[in-house]
Formats: sequence, structure tokens, C-alpha cells
Amino acid sequence: MGMQISAELLDGIVLAVVQQADTYGYALTQQIQETIDISPSTLYPVLHRLKAQGALSTYDKPFGGRNRRYYQLTPLGAQILRDTEKNWRTHKAQIDYFLTKLEPKEGAQ
Repeated sequence: MGMQISAELLDGIVLAVVQQADTYGYALTQQIQETIDISPSTLYPVLHRLKAQGALSTYDKPFGGRNRRYYQLTPLGAQILRDTEKNWRTHKAQIDYFLTKLEPKEGAQ
């Protein structure tokens, strides 16, 4: 069982993937699932929320007789991603201090 990912980090992960290249929901889900155990039913609401916030925009492209909805990073999304990366580095350093830097007290197991 893995650790739960906060909404802010999940937003950052989605924005980081979309920053690499415009993508559609299924491909984005597959890419994230290569590393993180997460269900598609978790990711689609994130995409919709980020679009509603203006962090992502969408456009449709024909594929196999249907339209595929692609997500694209907006300038606001790029700023949110930068802020999330900065917050993550700070948070990670704080947690690393406790999990990797503290020495056990004498007699503690």
C-alpha cells in the first residue's frame, strides 16, 4: 500500500505530464499509472477541475472517426506547476529531515 497523494501534488503531477506534450485523458492516465497506482476515476475529475481553474485548456482532434479531447497547459497552469514544484522541494526536505537525517537516541530501537 502506497502513501496517499494530496490534491495539490496530484494537480502538479498532471500539470507536469501535460507540460511535456499536449495529451488526452487516457494517455495521461496510462503515463501516470506507469509510476503511481491511481485509478482513472481519480484523474478525470482532476483534469476537469484544472480546466475550470484555467490551468488547462482543451481542443478536440479527430481520431478513428471520433474526436479526442487534448489537454494543453496554460500560462496559469505553468505558474501553478512552478509553485507546486517549489512547495514540493520544501516539503520533501522537511520530511527527509525526520525520515533520513535524525539519529536514533541511545537505547532506542
